Amino acid sequence: MAIALETNTTLSLEQFLALPETKPASEYIDSQIYQKPMPQGKHSTLQSEMIMAINQIAKPKKIAYAFPELRCTFGRRSIVPDIAVFEWANIPLDEDGEPLNKIQIAPDWIIEILSPAQSPFLIIDKIGFALKYGTKLGWLITPKERMILTFKGDSFHSHQGADILPMLEILGDWQMSVQNVFDLLKF
Repeated sequence: MAIALETNTTLSLEQFLALPETKPASEYIDSQIYQKPMPQGKHSTLQSEMIMAINQIAKPKKIAYAFPELRCTFGRRSIVPDIAVFEWANIPLDEDGEPLNKIQIAPDWIIEILSPAQSPFLIIDKIGFALKYGTKLGWLITPKERMILTFKGDSFHSHQGADILPMLEILGDWQMSVQNVFDLLKF
């Protein structure tokens, strides 16, 4: 579960961003600071395997790149999605062609993995907020239920088993089913 940190005063976004980073990361949402839960086995495995799967398909073609735990600050919030995917042309780069340290736009695709004690409502709110600021696709992976909720535009859908999941259009004909995602947990 995300824990709202107790503070005696309300911090501005700028004050929050000046604080030292925490482990696990803290997020700034509607003037509240929430610390993300420490990833556990299934969460960590799904996160790393999904990042590798996306980057294996997208990076060589220079069409997209998946980042783990990347702080993205936009719309007066500062969030840290489990996976933030940017289309290649949208990756914020410096003059040397390297990623900026401070990302101030919404990712094109947000993937969140629900931890056991985490509130799905806070994650759904985070994905919905990002969609309002330019995110094209959101996934909420729920390992316990073996389901994935997907968010695109004003709609969301629940997927299970052999259901094929929506992807960023830029990824072309690459497909994954819900089962393919959960098969990433198998050793």
